[in-house]
Amino acid sequence: MNPTNSDELSPAASPSTATTFRRAILHGLGIVMPPLLTILLFVWAWTTTENYVLSPLEAGIRNVLVWNLQEIEDVKPVDRNFVADPTGKKFLPQYVVSYVDQNLHRLGPFEPVPGTAIAYWHRYVQLVYLPRTVVVPFFLLMFLILLYFLGRMFANGIGRFFVRAMDRFIGRVPVVSNVYSSVKQVTDFVFSERDIEFNRVVAVEYPRKGIWSIGFVTGQSMADISAAANEPVLSVLMPTSPMPVTGFTVTVRKSEAVDLDLTIDQAIQFIVSCGVVVPAKQQQAFSRLQLNLPGSGNASAMLPGDDGSADSSTSAD
Repeated sequence: MNPTNSDELSPAASPSTATTFRRAILHGLGIVMPPLLTILLFVWAWTTTENYVLSPLEAGIRNVLVWNLQEIEDVKPVDRNFVADPTGKKFLPQYVVSYVDQNLHRLGPFEPVPGTAIAYWHRYVQLVYLPRTVVVPFFLLMFLILLYFLGRMFANGIGRFFVRAMDRFIGRVPVVSNVYSSVKQVTDFVFSERDIEFNRVVAVEYPRKGIWSIGFVTGQSMADISAAANEPVLSVLMPTSPMPVTGFTVTVRKSEAVDLDLTIDQAIQFIVSCGVVVPAKQQQAFSRLQLNLPGSGNASAMLPGDDGSADSSTSAD
C-alpha cells in the first residue's frame, strides 16, 4: 500500500479549517488593500486640499461678492419687490429667496435652509457665481499656472537662493528637519528632472561574492578601468533601501553583470519595499527554481508527470 495515500493522512497533516480560513482572509486582504489604500490616498489628498485651500479661498471670494451685491433693508421698500427673511427683521429681494429655495438641493441633501437675509445672499452667490462645476476647474487651472510660475521663478538666480535658504532654515528645526529632509528627498527624486538616465536593471555580486545586489546601469565606465580589467566595464548605480534616491556608483565587469527582466519602476518598488514587493514573473521563476533545489525530496510529488516517476509509482500500486 502506498504510504502517501491520501486516505491514510493524519488529521495533523491536513490544514485545519481555522488555518484555511485565516489564509483566505489574508489573501482577500492582499487583493483589496492595494486599490483601497490608493483610493484612500487620493481621497485624503483631495479632502485636505478642499478643507485647507479650496474652501477658504471660496469663502473669501464669496464674502467679497456678497459685500458688493447684497441688498438688505431694515424696512420693506414700497416700490420694490422685497420679502422678509425668516427672522422677520430684515428684507431682501424676492428673486434671491425664490432662487435659493428652488436650487438649495444642489448644495447637498443636508444643506439647511438659510435662516437670515445675509445667509440667503451667501447661498445665492454660491449657487449663481460659484458653483462647483466652475470653481473646481478654475482652481485647478490657477493651481497649474501658479506651479508654472513658481517653477520658472525658483529655478534660477535669486529664487534658487531663496529655496536653499529656506531648506537650511528648516534643516535647523528639531524633529521637523528629519521629516522635511525625507519628504524632500522623495519629491526631488519623483518630480525633478534627472540627468542620470538608467539603461537597464542588473544584478551584481556586491559587496562580496555570493551576495547579489540590484543596480541601474548608467553607461560605459572609464577607458582606463576597462583596459585594466581587459574587458568592457559598466558604471552601475547601487541604490540603497528604502530610499533609492541615495546610493553610490561602482564599476563592474560587463561579464559579471546579470541583466534582470525588470523595469526601472519594478526595481525601485523592490528596493523601496526592502525586497517585499517582487514582480509576479520573478516570483514564478523563483517557485520553479525552488522545486529543483537539492534535498527537496517531494519535488516529484509536487510536479507529477514531469519525468513519469510519479505516474509510474501510482500505476504500480
